[in-house]
Amino acid sequence: MWSTVLLAATAASLFTRGVLAIPPSCPGVPDPLYEFELIDGWTAAKVADGLHSPRGLVLDSAGRLLIVQIGKGISQHNLDINGCITSSRFLVTIPTLNHGIYFGVDGYTLYASSDSIVYRWSYDPESGNVDDSSITEVVSGMAYNGHVTRTLIIPPNHPDLLVVAHGSNGNLDYAAADPAIARAIVKVFNTSTMPSGGYNFAKDGWNAGYGLRNEVGLVFDGNNFLWGVENSADQLNRTVDGVSTDIHNDNPAEELNFLGDVAIPNNQWYGYPTCFTIWQPSPAITDTKSLGELGVGQQFVQAPNATFDDGNCTRASIPPFLTFQAHTAPLDAKFDALYMNLFVTLHGSWDREPPAGYKLVAVPFTRDSKSGAYTPAAPSNSKEGYIDIFYPPDEGNCSSTTCARPVGLVFDAAGRLYMSSDTTGEVFMLSGGQ
Repeated sequence: MWSTVLLAATAASLFTRGVLAIPPSCPGVPDPLYEFELIDGWTAAKVADGLHSPRGLVLDSAGRLLIVQIGKGISQHNLDINGCITSSRFLVTIPTLNHGIYFGVDGYTLYASSDSIVYRWSYDPESGNVDDSSITEVVSGMAYNGHVTRTLIIPPNHPDLLVVAHGSNGNLDYAAADPAIARAIVKVFNTSTMPSGGYNFAKDGWNAGYGLRNEVGLVFDGNNFLWGVENSADQLNRTVDGVSTDIHNDNPAEELNFLGDVAIPNNQWYGYPTCFTIWQPSPAITDTKSLGELGVGQQFVQAPNATFDDGNCTRASIPPFLTFQAHTAPLDAKFDALYMNLFVTLHGSWDREPPAGYKLVAVPFTRDSKSGAYTPAAPSNSKEGYIDIFYPPDEGNCSSTTCARPVGLVFDAAGRLYMSSDTTGEVFMLSGGQ
């Protein structure tokens, strides 16, 4: 019942705005490497092929598409009226850039990140050139190991604030329970008061939340409040009263977290590396000494004990607003123009059977008529809080060599959605306004 309601709500909100049609294909671009399907009313065309692990995407104020290609740098692509690429060049050749890219609010500043450094350049939107002499290290001192993507975003209402997400150094990074370690955390830096030599990630800035294992996708809602999508842990066991059970195939859930106003320090703990969120309830996820059997969206510990049990998670940790299927790996998130749908790329699993993810989904949102707050339409205990938009015909047989693996997203001024697929070296253009 709930999924039917979601489908109707999404269709209604997506199809009320005029979005330019896209062509069935772009000139000179080969067919997609792997088959995909689309929800009714959507169309898609492949716009780029043969890229080197394309990840983050942005559009400049003149409508050029910029792409981070791992091991290469940042490529720049001119687009025609249909949204197809007409010419391309490499704008920045720093091979260590690996994911994060963002424009300053005024469009004259470009940010991009390697695993350890956030760089900044002066950018000319008229010519599309960067001033190489202007390159500045804005943030440094980030870890070289573990989860190495450093997602960047700037709040529209605070153009001087740069938000940087830093993942854990491994699957279970127990030291990250201390926010001073500055891993599994999202931090904020004021670029207008940057010290000479830039900021040190661990020592400077303020928190926008910690205990966030790998908050790769960041997005602001219509109130300029920050949301994040999180990749949770792998290979977990649950041990209760001395009995250990492998729960990794369906737990823990991936998460949609609310981080709030980044202009105000957020020192709340979101659970990692101790509290994890349930996707699939089972008899193994039961702690009769505290909360009893737990349900979808509730948090649990791997081994409840007299010092810390599931009840401590309820009291101390901030739970997600919504969950995604375990190991689907959300990597980017973008709201539509009305903030009524949050589009999320699910990169796909490597450690569950059958595989899951490898698709683009939409999370329908609502806005409270009194408070004006944006929240997912589905309740936090729902497993049907999102629907497939772009997806493989046989998700259960997917791998990095049989299906697209969506990563980056960006909407253009016409409402078309661009999406990268890193392992296939492709970029797609999608439209839901037909």
